Amino acid sequence: MTKLGTEKVGSLLLKLAIPAIIAQVVNLLYNIIDRIYIGRMDDGEVAIAGVGVTFPIILLVGAFSLLFGMGGAPRCSMKLGIKDRAGAEEVMTASFTMLVVVSILITTLFSIFAEPLLFLFGASELTITYASDYLGIYLWGTLFSLIAVGMNPFINTQGFARTSMATILIGAVINIVLDPIFIFTLGMGVKGAAYATVISQAVSAIWVILFLRLKSDTLKLRSRFLLPKWSVVWSIVSLGIAPFVMQSTESLVLISLNTQLLKYGGDLAVGAMTILTSLLQIAIMPLHGISQGLQPIVSYNFGAGNLSRVRHCIRLALLSGGCYIFILCTALMLFPHSFVRIFTTESQLIEMTALFIPIYFLGVYIYGLQIVCQQVFVSLGQAKISLFIAILRKIVLLVPLIYILPNFFEDKQFGVIVSEPISDIISATTAITIFTLFYKKRLH
Repeated sequence: MTKLGTEKVGSLLLKLAIPAIIAQVVNLLYNIIDRIYIGRMDDGEVAIAGVGVTFPIILLVGAFSLLFGMGGAPRCSMKLGIKDRAGAEEVMTASFTMLVVVSILITTLFSIFAEPLLFLFGASELTITYASDYLGIYLWGTLFSLIAVGMNPFINTQGFARTSMATILIGAVINIVLDPIFIFTLGMGVKGAAYATVISQAVSAIWVILFLRLKSDTLKLRSRFLLPKWSVVWSIVSLGIAPFVMQSTESLVLISLNTQLLKYGGDLAVGAMTILTSLLQIAIMPLHGISQGLQPIVSYNFGAGNLSRVRHCIRLALLSGGCYIFILCTALMLFPHSFVRIFTTESQLIEMTALFIPIYFLGVYIYGLQIVCQQVFVSLGQAKISLFIAILRKIVLLVPLIYILPNFFEDKQFGVIVSEPISDIISATTAITIFTLFYKKRLH
């Protein structure tokens, strides 16, 4: 762990970021692979729209793993930076307890109200069966999902980036193997996709717990900290609230997009949005990987008072993230049909989605930098700033525009889609401006 304060920043960021990027990309396979196989079923265009309606709930479930994982990991790093091992273990164990409690509550509540929520979130009479079948099984894996995703940052924050990557890789490989067997060979359809996901998440969760309990030179989950102090929980939540709001409000965005597109374009438009959302996740996940790589370096050295290493790491992360997102978005603009065909072979769905891509991804060129800036704020303990930026993009700009802009265009679907780049550009410009002022004032 001392290498976080001594090793060359560039090579250290590379060692931590590459496994984190691989882990983030592989993590997408849990749901992306499901969508690819489901899109190739006989009734794939309807099934993929049905599964797409479940995404707001799945995103909301995942947001709680960020609340306690991405909130606890920076606190843990800061404790390590001041050589407080017991304090770091207390933070980690408190996060584990809260993840277990929240998973029980989520599973119970969403299982009771699943069907009315799915109709509210954009399901139709045609797609509700697929949505209910998938979500009903997926929810029973909530505990595994939250532990695997929520506790994995505590492995990464100690400098074990390869082990953190393995957590995700193990589950993803199992999911890839089981998906075609359950969906096609056993004829289980969308239920098979959900079962494959739950099993793979369970294996990942077991892997994380065993590592944090048995590895001799790591921080340990301690039984004496299982009943957490409120002050510790609050310190975790105060940092985790920003990434939590970012993901949970993404759920609200998807609800708004799905309901508006169902209104103006029917199930086909909802299916197109499912593919667009998948492509966006693919685009930004490596940026989250870079952010995860910088987090332990920035938090540890900030806690140790070594601001020169903090500045160096931030500059490298912004440069690499900016170059990556430029190349990826340009490829999407130039070859939209090729990317869409990954998910479906239905010609009408391909054409509609490919038409939306240049509009939808226009603002992602600059939004990619906002992701890195927000993680820097969280890593430095500046949760309020990160929270403000998250709320600005989703709540203040995007959701209202989804409902307002269609009134100004003859093509109503265009009005819905164009709300995304407008929100991205405004919020990212604001975030970069705030970050520049903060950097000059607080990090020099």
